[in-house]
Amino acid sequence: CHLIHYLRLSHHLIVLNYLICTFDKLKSVSSEDINITDTVFDGVEVRVFEPPAKRDERLKRSVIYIHGGGWALASARTSLYNNLCRIMAQSLNAVVVSVEYRLVPEVCFPEQFHDALRATKHFLQPDVLAEYSVDPSRIAISGDSAGGNLAAAVCQELSKDENLTIRPKLQALIYPVLQAFDFNTPSYQQNMNMPVLPRYVMINYWIDYFNGNYDLAHSLLINNHTALDVGQALSFRGRLNWTSLLPSSFKKNYKPVIQTTGEAEIIQEIPALLDVRAVPLLAENETLQLQPKTYILTCENDVLRDDGVMYAKRLENAGVEVTLDHFDDCFHGCMIFTIWPTDFSAGVQTRNSYIKWLDENL
Repeated sequence: CHLIHYLRLSHHLIVLNYLICTFDKLKSVSSEDINITDTVFDGVEVRVFEPPAKRDERLKRSVIYIHGGGWALASARTSLYNNLCRIMAQSLNAVVVSVEYRLVPEVCFPEQFHDALRATKHFLQPDVLAEYSVDPSRIAISGDSAGGNLAAAVCQELSKDENLTIRPKLQALIYPVLQAFDFNTPSYQQNMNMPVLPRYVMINYWIDYFNGNYDLAHSLLINNHTALDVGQALSFRGRLNWTSLLPSSFKKNYKPVIQTTGEAEIIQEIPALLDVRAVPLLAENETLQLQPKTYILTCENDVLRDDGVMYAKRLENAGVEVTLDHFDDCFHGCMIFTIWPTDFSAGVQTRNSYIKWLDENL
């Protein structure tokens, strides 16, 4: 894929996603247990999973799900996410709406955010909820990895929209990516070479999402973009101080990497690095106070572990009820790997814990 990109035959992410979806994409296959339909919500493609109506049941609960893949890969229609959403719909007897947002490099930030927001707001309209027999008071928004990023950002945006009459009751974030401020948190240092999502890969995903230049990767890695002399970053520093937000069991013996002098031009070139629609962990406390009851799943062997733990702490400090579900022996992306040939016990374990929380709280 990278050779193709180097030769300028195509973008490597286009080729990689083509390979993934060619071998894995499913048609809309309904069954007696679940009716699956592909439709469009305000210009955004979605896949809807509907369990059959039960006797004497009027309204169902619902989950809006946003898939991961670094804002660039995968699909609501791939077997891994199709399987996850089908099991969620069956286990919860809930209508699950899986959002098929546009991907990098076709579009970059903020278009993925706008797609997820438009689809969500469309579904939250009273007449649309009535069409799907959904209880307006029992809706969750959820996502994994980059989808967790979008779910958190959309939830923050909805909480500030005074015109909305219906908002999610819950948010459930699975190993979410929430900040591009500090690439040297303890989990980034501890897991920098961990398979599935090494640190350099996550940095490249951010660069692709922002349509930036790969030449900036090393400067981002050493936090030059948030050095002490970068004025634009100063007001955000207190919101992402992992020395106070992380418990000692996560901080271990790692030390902060804070540059005295850096490169302010990086923020000028990519201002989205400090845009809360892209980096929800940097939101102000007034916004965090408006967030619904929250579930955050984190894995020890994951560069993004501390993103989720810090968000949980900030939400808790803002008065939000939070469940932090941490797995010491699991890795980034594990929850979708539950079908052959990648049927891992870590996937089943995390998925069951996530669905159990939704079942008890939604």
